[in-house]
Amino acid sequence: MLSDDDSLPDRWLRCITKWSGSPRARLICFPHAGGTASYFRDWARLVPPDIDVRAVRYPGREDRLTDSFAETMEELADAVTSAVEPLLDRPTAFFGHSMGASVAYEVAARLHAKHDRPNAPAPVALFLSGRAGPGHEYVRNLGEADDEALMADVIGMGGMNAGTFSDPELRDLVLPAIRADFRLVERYGRTSPGNPLLDTPVFAYYGDRDDHLDPSAVDAWSAVTRGAFAARSFTGGHFYLAQHARQLVGDVVGSLRPLLGEPVR
Repeated sequence: MLSDDDSLPDRWLRCITKWSGSPRARLICFPHAGGTASYFRDWARLVPPDIDVRAVRYPGREDRLTDSFAETMEELADAVTSAVEPLLDRPTAFFGHSMGASVAYEVAARLHAKHDRPNAPAPVALFLSGRAGPGHEYVRNLGEADDEALMADVIGMGGMNAGTFSDPELRDLVLPAIRADFRLVERYGRTSPGNPLLDTPVFAYYGDRDDHLDPSAVDAWSAVTRGAFAARSFTGGHFYLAQHARQLVGDVVGSLRPLLGEPVR
């Protein structure tokens, strides 16, 4: 159970870029299952200086190590929504990878429901990566698997190297967060979100060798919005973005610019 002060923005969001003055736009990044805000630290050198990048700090890891894990998607998305709202004073887009794509979508849906009126604060775009659209998720039941099976799956997807798990102390630090997130994702994947249609453009990305994802499942994201939809694949597996960060961020920024009323550069 998350605590009452878990809606504080500073508790939930880490600044990735060091910008001065007033940013033109914001990009809020949502990590994968077991992931951390620091996963996006290298994006600071890839975005233009007028975009403020922040990453969501899930509880139970890094500098929130003693905080309780979120048990359900509803619990997590509600808390992140409260933390994000004060930052919607300028155009804001969401990027989420894997579990983070679902969290980003759920936060966007909550903002849409709370501010369903013209020109109200809401994300100007959703960039969703490595995740099937709602109702098309592949549920693997790893949240209750033994440690060896869970570690093998994470290593196989490329989310962590075997050396991390070979150190018992480090393994004991990271494995609980991975397991908690897998449980959350699996519970969520067995439900059918009853969210309203968004007006937000949706851009979906995936690795063309992701064993648990296919183009039709990615295209299912088109059903969540009345806005534009586009999908793009990159060479690689589930964590294709590690090898293609520059191209991916370039595509995100290039798609965001016209939504800010700027020409494509």
